[in-house]
Amino acid sequence: MSKVIDLVRPVVEPIIDEHGDMLVDMEYVKEKGQNYLRIYVDREPNGIDIDEIASLSELVSEKLDTLNPDPFPDPYVLELSSPGAERPIKTEADWKKALNDYIHIGLYQKIEDKKVYEGTLKSYNDEEIVLEVKDKTRRKTLTVPRKLIANIRFAIEF
Repeated sequence: MSKVIDLVRPVVEPIIDEHGDMLVDMEYVKEKGQNYLRIYVDREPNGIDIDEIASLSELVSEKLDTLNPDPFPDPYVLELSSPGAERPIKTEADWKKALNDYIHIGLYQKIEDKKVYEGTLKSYNDEEIVLEVKDKTRRKTLTVPRKLIANIRFAIEF
């Protein structure tokens, strides 16, 4: 499925860039027998609005329909949207934006009897992240090796 992304990204990204938006992520997945090309876009500093998403969706769809040879092995549904407030942290720009922000991490194995944490990202490097988490009534610092992180995303603090 990533072969489709490799073929489509160079076609889609310039369209998004020309509008002052940024490509956050792309995925080509099969769910319940249907293929989906999902494209997540955003705009700094205040986010992207629905009118811009609709405009981009139309432009991207038109461009994809003209590709020859067709990179899609089967029919698909195009979904273009904002990554949302709880978007995944993937790129270096995401990591910089997440610094001192509230995030959610899921782990491959437990640290202190838990596989899920939410807290403020205090620092990060290639080896580990430092998270400030609530532990009942106090805050504590948790150092997590990056190799143990299964998923990481922005989170909304309640």
